[in-house]
Amino acid sequence: MAHLWEIDHPYYCQEGNYFRNGQHTLFASWAEFTETLFHTGDRDQNLLIRWDWKSYRREPDPLLRDDIAEDELLLFFVLQRKAWLCSVGIRVRDEDEPAVREFLAECAVSMRDTWEPFLDALQPTP
Repeated sequence: MAHLWEIDHPYYCQEGNYFRNGQHTLFASWAEFTETLFHTGDRDQNLLIRWDWKSYRREPDPLLRDDIAEDELLLFFVLQRKAWLCSVGIRVRDEDEPAVREFLAECAVSMRDTWEPFLDALQPTP
């Protein structure tokens, strides 16, 4: 199984909210993030739509590599009751990966429930 920092999603998602400033929150650690409603709250109301683990110290392109930079986990949420897009950035370490995986798996259940009627219709691409 690939490490979370090895997964490269298609395209990208911009932090924050195009229509309102101040919608990107930074956390100094995974432990700090776990004390928030994003972590402990209702997964349907705070629907995680995307995640990206950025590791600039592992960047293969020498022009983009930063050996000093800490890894960052970016999480993108839709607060469905308010139709509100927001994001968080969390400083993470390799040791945080198991806890992050557990959180992402819990969030994936809500996303799966949303799209369940269509998942069986998907055909694998050759």
